[in-house]
Amino acid sequence: MPHTRTPVVDGWFAGEGDGFRLLGTRCSSCATVFFPREDVHCRNPHCDGGSLEEVPLSRSGRVWSYTDSRYRPPSPYVSDRELPWEPYALIAVELEAERIVVLGQAAPGVTVADLTVGMEVEVVPGVLHEDAETAWTTWHWRPTGVRA
Repeated sequence: MPHTRTPVVDGWFAGEGDGFRLLGTRCSSCATVFFPREDVHCRNPHCDGGSLEEVPLSRSGRVWSYTDSRYRPPSPYVSDRELPWEPYALIAVELEAERIVVLGQAAPGVTVADLTVGMEVEVVPGVLHEDAETAWTTWHWRPTGVRA
């Protein structure tokens, strides 16, 4: 029986394959872009505020920083306590057009040994956790040119 694919957070990303994008919002008054999205008011302290419109964010950017997670994080992080802990890389990526930094996990198989500051990466769909019925979807960062 196939898993139901459910976003970890509604409205933060959409699409599949090459059409997969993170979704942010842009203030119509000052053009500031936000991720995570902002749906109430412009967070720019120098702006009187304008309407906020959803915008797809750049698919690629450059590694700003990275680290690895060598321990099982505490609740509310979901992990199967019956399985051994698998370390994973965390990447901070500066998006090209928006000039904002977005955090996320590296795609499966990408380790800190594969990363360098300034390296180009792209956002791809990923799975954070699966249970018997649901695949909880998220985004991952993957070096450009690398296919899963």
